[in-house]
Amino acid sequence: MMNSGPVTLLLIAVTVLVSWQAFANPRLIERLILWPPAIDRRKQYDRLVTHGFIHADWGHLLFNMITLFFFGGLIERAFAPYIGAVGFALFYISAIVVAILPTWLRHRHDPHYRSLGASGAVSAVLFAFVLLSPWSLIFVFFLPMPAILYAVMYVGYSIWMDRRGGDNINHSAHLWGAGYGVLFTVIMEPRVIPAFLERLASPSFF
Repeated sequence: MMNSGPVTLLLIAVTVLVSWQAFANPRLIERLILWPPAIDRRKQYDRLVTHGFIHADWGHLLFNMITLFFFGGLIERAFAPYIGAVGFALFYISAIVVAILPTWLRHRHDPHYRSLGASGAVSAVLFAFVLLSPWSLIFVFFLPMPAILYAVMYVGYSIWMDRRGGDNINHSAHLWGAGYGVLFTVIMEPRVIPAFLERLASPSFF
């Protein structure tokens, strides 16, 4: 998992650079963050993308970028024969947009709502990996866990927290990003579904 692809590394570099600049520049955050009224009134549709390149703090940034580092290269290489490096970049950017669209529609007239972070796109990458390799062991807070088990827990927790609310985390974006990662992979290569079911029926931890 350590050999990340060039597009993945570029996405990480750009995200770290923009987030770092935004940490010290509140005006930059205000211009890039997803603020629905700015899209509705000022037609700043670029915010549907730019919010995915800024983060709340270093912990938020590091968690997303570490996850992207470990899984992005694998998915970049898996997608390469079908859509190439540019296609993977477009997949990632489109995941930022798709993951946030339900949130934007729900809050499009709410001047108090804001959202930022790459979590939706990172979830798309992670769930594409789960679809391709469900029994791979991944480390969750340093504890090894089958990817498919983590995926089930992740979805369940995100649904629960999205309904509960109150923690300033956009769990809806996590869910939509995860779903988009699975759907995109299946549309790109429909044979993924029978392969996934076959692997799921034959547990093999590696």
